[in-house]
Amino acid sequence: MTQRDRRILSFPAVHPCDDISPPTLLASLITLSQSVCNFQPQLFPTQRRNARETIRQIGILLVLLQEIRDRGLSIPHSTILCLAELHFALQKIHFLIQDCTQQGARLLMLAKSQHVASQFRGLIRAVATSLDVLPLQDFDVCAEVRELAELVTRQARKAKFEVDPGDARACKTLHAVLRLFARGTEPELSSMQGIMDYLQIRTWNDCNKDINFLEEEISLECRDREEREVPLLSSLVGFLSYCRGVIFETMEDTNQSEGRCSTDMTPLTLALLTSVNPEDFRCPISLELMTDPVTVSTGQTYDRVSIKKWLKAGNTTCPKTGEKLTNIELVPNTSLKRLIQQFCIDNGISLNSPSNRNHNITAGSPTAAHAMQFLAWFLTKRLVFGTQEEKQKAAYEIRVLARTSIFNRTCLIEVGTVPPLLELLSSASKDKSTQENAISALLKLSKHPNGQNNIISSGGLTVILSVLKNGVSLEVRQVAAAIMFYLSSVKEHRKIIGENPEVIPALVELVKEGTTCGRKNAVVAIFGLLLFPRNHQRVIAAGAVPALLHILASSDKEELVVESLAVLASLAENADGARAIFEGSALALIRGMLRSVTSRVGKEHSASILLSLCVNVGAEVVAVLAKDPSVMPSLYSLVTGGSCQGSKKARFLIKVIQDFHETRTSGLKGSSPPQERSLHVW
Repeated sequence: MTQRDRRILSFPAVHPCDDISPPTLLASLITLSQSVCNFQPQLFPTQRRNARETIRQIGILLVLLQEIRDRGLSIPHSTILCLAELHFALQKIHFLIQDCTQQGARLLMLAKSQHVASQFRGLIRAVATSLDVLPLQDFDVCAEVRELAELVTRQARKAKFEVDPGDARACKTLHAVLRLFARGTEPELSSMQGIMDYLQIRTWNDCNKDINFLEEEISLECRDREEREVPLLSSLVGFLSYCRGVIFETMEDTNQSEGRCSTDMTPLTLALLTSVNPEDFRCPISLELMTDPVTVSTGQTYDRVSIKKWLKAGNTTCPKTGEKLTNIELVPNTSLKRLIQQFCIDNGISLNSPSNRNHNITAGSPTAAHAMQFLAWFLTKRLVFGTQEEKQKAAYEIRVLARTSIFNRTCLIEVGTVPPLLELLSSASKDKSTQENAISALLKLSKHPNGQNNIISSGGLTVILSVLKNGVSLEVRQVAAAIMFYLSSVKEHRKIIGENPEVIPALVELVKEGTTCGRKNAVVAIFGLLLFPRNHQRVIAAGAVPALLHILASSDKEELVVESLAVLASLAENADGARAIFEGSALALIRGMLRSVTSRVGKEHSASILLSLCVNVGAEVVAVLAKDPSVMPSLYSLVTGGSCQGSKKARFLIKVIQDFHETRTSGLKGSSPPQERSLHVW
């Protein structure tokens, strides 16, 4: 989440209101001047000379303003305009001084040394101009005060604000390094070390703070639709990322928590994830990620803004297929929209700005791209040939780099980081820190299609399974379950995973004994595996049904409950699964879920389970539902307020119950043929 609301070197100063009283304006000018003078020039990483000169001159101005206040001089209204302009300039100077001392902005301020020096020059001259036109003759001032005002004006006029020689040399070196990266040439490490030393970036954490600051700055640029600085900012992030990975060997903290469950998928989007490629998230017209996907009469999906422009231009055909549109109705594709939103959350992509979306998918600049490629090679070599400490550090770097950037993941996978990460993980059976870093890095890479394929083709399933079963902590086991989920998003992998006799039982064990997050990851992994029909029997045999029913009966985490209902709904669609649920004395529990769960999706899953039990178990279930007065109101609420699929199932279940009432005198024996036939239209 963005912590700042102002981009660096932007000065949102405001003019004092026209009716401000002169004493109030004077007091504010004194306060602003004192704030500027409180900064210590020696603490500035760059621009020390300019900062020192600015603070000295504002100090003289402060004496002048305090003299006017202390002498109780009358301030005529004719001076308000001049003092207001002076106040406006002082606000900007205060912003500039803040930016020069901003934690994390050191490299950016060095890169823009000339621009920053010109800002100092222009703002001090603005102060001089305000004082030059200040009608001191309208004040009842003594000669001493008048001399002070003239001194400030004279000093401001003749002061030279140039780039410090040290800043100029470091800035020249920095831009030379950036140009080398842009050309695909790896710079000398000593040049980059020199820049780090000059800016006093001395530790891994120092470097990481500057990277985080610049990434936040990119987000602010994109939020404000300002894209001019993004290539430079991206280049600086690439430079610092390379330095962080190559120069700094020691890290203060390598055991950061993932901060949230490793997957945040809802059951509704899980099924979609398995059949939609991320490239399908792009609008065929704009080629951007869709923010509001809508479907036209041909069945093709476009971003609403793009297709509306297409239609407004007088076009009557589908842009992708060329077919004539039978109507111009735009149907919201809410399922795809939710999936895109989850994809963006997983990859740190903002949907508010096209440039920010592209920044996460691409490197942002050639410099950043090549810096990342060189870093990926370095880290891969460390994983293969480094000491144990170097391997652990490389794993952590990969974990951090792959956290939010699709481009970074692509680079890391392309240079072959997956096999050595798996080797490191398999050798770290007792080393908690190494295991956490290696498994977390693999989780990030498993979100990429090529990462999933590399894990399977490198024999990684056995390694991930070992951690799932015997990881050093529940946390690493839950990450292993999340990787199983991402692996199961590939159709071909579900068969391979399911055929391993230990995977599904291990996931079921985590459902039983894991943390809330671990259970959630295990449940969604099982859901993905169920999309391969032969895995249904394996999931039932592993004891998944009792474990899931226990969650329904005991958990107060609604999201976990809803996902458990999704898995049970999938299992109930075949006879063995339905029988296992029924024999688990779940009928009363599922009816309770239909009434009590607040989520619409949860209610729909509950209705789906009950319908499947009616069809696959028969009259025994229908009779119980027919006697429960709470069932029909809940179903009618789904008919009117549910999704298209949920509403259809609720209507069908209502019909089953109504048919039972009509035929109860003769008795209902098993599932009727019409019910069996109706199932095929779900």
